Amino acid sequence: MRICSFLPSATEIIAELGLLDSIVGVSEECRWPPEVVGKPVVTAARIDPATMSSVEIDEVVRASVRDGRSLYAVDAKQIETLAPDLIVTQDLCAVCAVSSAEFESACPVGAEVLSLDPRTLGEVAESVRVLGRRLGADERGGEIASRMLGAIEQAATSVAGLRRRRVFFAEWVEPPFCTGHWLPEMIELAGGEDVLGRPAEPSRSTTWDEVLELEPELVIVGPCGFGVEEAAARAAGLELPCPAVAVDGDAYYSRPAPRLADGVRQLAHLFHPGVAPDPGLPAIPLQTTPRVSRR
Repeated sequence: MRICSFLPSATEIIAELGLLDSIVGVSEECRWPPEVVGKPVVTAARIDPATMSSVEIDEVVRASVRDGRSLYAVDAKQIETLAPDLIVTQDLCAVCAVSSAEFESACPVGAEVLSLDPRTLGEVAESVRVLGRRLGADERGGEIASRMLGAIEQAATSVAGLRRRRVFFAEWVEPPFCTGHWLPEMIELAGGEDVLGRPAEPSRSTTWDEVLELEPELVIVGPCGFGVEEAAARAAGLELPCPAVAVDGDAYYSRPAPRLADGVRQLAHLFHPGVAPDPGLPAIPLQTTPRVSRR
């Protein structure tokens, strides 16, 4: 089996299934596990987020979606040369990866396209099972899914019955985006109350004024696509009246893969540090600027 993975989450799952050697092409964002780095890149973003502000990235993304332009370039010639039997992509988010519709015209003859589009933690676990079945690793896929759900349940049990912390998790910084899809569920299971989250629905933009009117006790900054250092840098200077912390949104919150269980464990510790153990994931407390009333 020769696989091209356009999804970082699928690449992670395939690696956990023990089939990393079957991956012959990846997206530019596929960086975990480290062994995947160096494999042929067959799709990449048309913009370089590292050189742009959060506002600039948001403006480009909105314009691309509005005008029907893809944010990703697909190397069709490279894919044809690699001759994959299976291409794994998604239709969940036009911003996160190449969709199956965008790739349709470049798909090599004979290649199967599998789209993974989970919206909840349960569906993430099921996507692991789906890949396992498709790749002939049914038992291993079931084990990974069960281990993920078991770790989440253990974290949830550790904080059950405690007072819920009011939380805003920023999936983007400027403008702020509230959580969507599986993240509100993660927050609830970890003993928090998401003040603006939309379970199983796409994230949406809001304003910091709207966020702070809801009086969160904690703000967590984990912008999609960025690690903890970049998250902290982009959140520098936020005017907030409550504690705030940056986390690795790219690894443990944005990608629908088994490491979401580690994200739940981290959230449980951030909400209830005296009860839930620290899983040791990267987190940077933010030095926020006291917010000045604009009234």
